[in-house]
Amino acid sequence: MLDIGLLGEVIEEQAKGFASKESGLIRTIDMSRIQNSAQVVVISGVRRSGKSTLLRQIAAKLDDYHYVNFDDERLIDFEVSDFNRLLLAWKKRGPSKNILIDEIQNITAWERFIRRIHDEGYKIYLTGSNAKLLSSELSTHLTGRYLKVELYPFSFKEFLDYKNAPREKVLTTSQKAEVLNYFDAYLKNGGFPEYVVRGDQEILKQAYDDIVYKDIIARFGVREIKPFRELAAYLFSNLAKESNYNALAKMLGMKSVMTVRKFVGFLQESYLVFEAFKYDHSLKKQFVSSKKIYVIDNGMRGRVAFSATDDRGRLLENMIFLELKRRGSDIYFYKNAHECDFIVKEKNKITQAIQITVRLNPENREREMAGVCSALDAFALAEGVLITEDQEETLRRGNFVIHVVPAWKWLLENE
Repeated sequence: MLDIGLLGEVIEEQAKGFASKESGLIRTIDMSRIQNSAQVVVISGVRRSGKSTLLRQIAAKLDDYHYVNFDDERLIDFEVSDFNRLLLAWKKRGPSKNILIDEIQNITAWERFIRRIHDEGYKIYLTGSNAKLLSSELSTHLTGRYLKVELYPFSFKEFLDYKNAPREKVLTTSQKAEVLNYFDAYLKNGGFPEYVVRGDQEILKQAYDDIVYKDIIARFGVREIKPFRELAAYLFSNLAKESNYNALAKMLGMKSVMTVRKFVGFLQESYLVFEAFKYDHSLKKQFVSSKKIYVIDNGMRGRVAFSATDDRGRLLENMIFLELKRRGSDIYFYKNAHECDFIVKEKNKITQAIQITVRLNPENREREMAGVCSALDAFALAEGVLITEDQEETLRRGNFVIHVVPAWKWLLENE
């Protein structure tokens, strides 16, 4: 049980620190939807993706508010029974009905308190860094009462906005050269906001270590620390490659396939990795088939992976996958005699087929075209997209139209 005097001191100090920091780059988030919603707003995403900054941008549009950050060692013993003391401490500060809470998942059974004060008329904004934890608690106790916003590191659009770079649809030669230079930097170094601002790669390594040790090993009580770290490093090193749990267990010398499945689940819950399933009409076959693993950020991958080459093609594929995630797409890969990197499902229907290659050339043109056309044929689509680094043309193959698009342009023009 926390002393209410100490609690008051902590929230007062946190509130001053929160308000004193810069509001940062305005993210490409529908702020009007957030402001106009009467629901609990839940901002989730990987650690250091800018959730607190977005919370400050929300706070700037409020007349008054109360704030607490549970990623604070002084609140490590905070329990659900302390929420009433927290509410009392807030009321002593002022009568605001706006509540902003950072890293809510650190408190067990938080959702019952949030539901109660929401029912009492409070407007609540939460951030959290664990996808499954938030989802299960929200769906259990806040069904129909919350609006979820998933935040990722900077998109290429946001990266260019921070750099004050041009992103018009028609660019001069010099503007295009500038955008291409920034594209190279973004492809290699990713978009974690703090790294983009400071340019220190140790930020990426530290963020990775914090997630692995604080958000996963400590939270979930992982005892097999060395195998877990090796698995995480292997997945980061082999992004965009097919894998299955049996092969991973054998390769890493882990006795239990279920342990591998559990560890991959921890990495997903903390937003470090994502699985793309091989598309099949049978859900059972999807779950037992090989998956392709993607990671949260190319820059972070570069700091923690073992790689003898620059892996430009897989970095490009990972970058496109992340952009599709930002857009809320339901993403799979398609594979029969040929393979298409991404197919996108909307309302139980496949609506897009997207192939990725660094450059179309005589050696790979037939393979890449066959891959995207196999998906178009399978799902009765007329047009597909083939994303390259800097080629642009329209190709026809039978009844299919393939739009070859530069990645930088696709990132800027498509919604």
